[in-house]
Amino acid sequence: MSFRRPAALALVALTLPLAACVANDPAPAQSGASAGTGVLTVSSTADGCTVSAAEAPSGTLTFQVANDGSDVTEFYLLAEDGLQVVAEVENVGPGLSRDLVVQLRPGTYWTACKPGMVGDGIREAFTVTDSGVEVGPTGDTADQLAAAEASYVAYVKDQVGALITGTQEFAAAYAAGDDETARSLYAATRVHWERVEPVAESFGDLDPLLDLREADLEAGATWSGWHLVEKDLWQPSAQDNGGVAYTPLTAEQRTAAADDLVTYTQQLVDAVNAEDFTFEAFQIANGAKELLDEVATGKVTGEEEIWSHTDLWDFQANVEGAHVAYEVLEPVVVAADPELADQLTTQFDALDALLAQHGSYEDGFVTYDTLDAAQVKELAAAVDALSEPLSQLTATVTGA
Repeated sequence: MSFRRPAALALVALTLPLAACVANDPAPAQSGASAGTGVLTVSSTADGCTVSAAEAPSGTLTFQVANDGSDVTEFYLLAEDGLQVVAEVENVGPGLSRDLVVQLRPGTYWTACKPGMVGDGIREAFTVTDSGVEVGPTGDTADQLAAAEASYVAYVKDQVGALITGTQEFAAAYAAGDDETARSLYAATRVHWERVEPVAESFGDLDPLLDLREADLEAGATWSGWHLVEKDLWQPSAQDNGGVAYTPLTAEQRTAAADDLVTYTQQLVDAVNAEDFTFEAFQIANGAKELLDEVATGKVTGEEEIWSHTDLWDFQANVEGAHVAYEVLEPVVVAADPELADQLTTQFDALDALLAQHGSYEDGFVTYDTLDAAQVKELAAAVDALSEPLSQLTATVTGA
C-alpha cells in the first residue's frame, strides 16, 4: 500500500524493544505468562492525541484508539529514539476505533497520532515502569512463540531476498527502456514486498520511499518507488491525469528512479539480515491484521495500483502474508482458543477460494478495473469476514 508517512521516521535497524505506550487507567498487573495487563484509551483529533495516562506498568497493554476527528488517522508506538516503530494501527476512520495490543518492557517510549496520516504526528513521551513481572510468555508457550518468531524471520528474509533479485531485474529492464519486460515483471516482483510489508513499515521512512502512492504525496515532496515507475509504464491519458497531459520520464530520470528502487530495497535487505533483527510474536500477530487492513483500504478499492490495475496480485500477496503470519502462531492459538483457530482457517480458505476465481500467479489475475460492483462487494465481504477473527489474534497470543 503506502499511504504517506512522516519524514522524521527515518530508516533504522529494527531492534525490538520493549514497546511502550501511554497508559491511562491500566488494569492491575496480573501474574502469569503475560505479565501486567492494562487498557489505555487514545483520542485522536485534528490537533490532539490524548492518551489516558503517561505511564503504565510493563506487560501486555491494549491501546483503544478512537478517532474523534474528521480525518483518517494513525496511531504509533515509537521506541525511545522516536524512530523505531514498535507497533501501529493505520487507517482508522472518523468515528471508528481500533485496539492495538502490545507487550512492553520497562523503558521510555513515544505515542503519536497522525490525523490525516501526514507529518511527524502529535507526540507525547510515554513511560513503562517495571511491574516486576516477566514480560512475555513462559514455559512451553515461550518455546512455541520463540519457534514462531524464528520461523517468521526466516520467511521474511526469504521474501526480501526474492524481492531484491526481482527488483534488480525489473529496474534494469525499465532503465533500458524495455517496457514490455518491465511491465511483465512489475506485479510478480511486488508480490514479495506485499507479503511482508508490515516489516518494511517498521523501518520508518523505508515504506514511503518504496511504495508511496501519488495520491499521498505531499506538495513539494520528492516521489520515488514502485508507483512512480508504475505510472511511467502505464502512462495515463490527460483525463486520468487530472486533466494534464502526462510527461514521460526522461532516460536520465528513468535511471535515477530505477537506481533508487534498487538502493532502498537493498536497505531493506540489509536491515532484515542484521544480527539484531527480530520480530516478536505480538508484532507478527499485529502484522497479520495490518495486511488485511491493507487489502481493505487499498486493494479492494482498486486504489493501490491505479495505473496498472494489478491490485489482485497485491491482494493475494497480502492475504498470503497474513496467512503465513497466522500459521507460525497457529499452535499457540489452537491451544488457547481452538474455536478462533477454526474460524481463521475457514475464513482464510474462503477468501483464497474466492480469489482463485479471478486468477492466479501462474496464469495471471484479471485487472481490477474489469471487476464489476458485485464482484468487488463479494471480495470486500470476504475480507471483512476474515478481519473480525484476525483482530483477536494478538490478544490471544499475548494472553496464552
